Amino acid sequence: MNATTDLSMKTDDVLRVELEVFKQEHRDLDEAINALVHRGTGDQLTIQRLKKQKLRLKDIISRIEDRLTPDIIA
Repeated sequence: MNATTDLSMKTDDVLRVELEVFKQEHRDLDEAINALVHRGTGDQLTIQRLKKQKLRLKDIISRIEDRLTPDIIA
């Protein structure tokens, strides 16, 4: 598995820091996509590539949040 997405070997503190970094990257991509779309300067291929990158980050963020959230027994 990829070193950046292998969560089993990382401590919670490391995961929290990475989570914030990934969230910031996700926000930055969102702003970049919106700017390209609103200005009309981005071609569809570039916008699609950025959206794919954003989705990949969202998946990583979700996996980290799942790992950091303790299971609650009902």
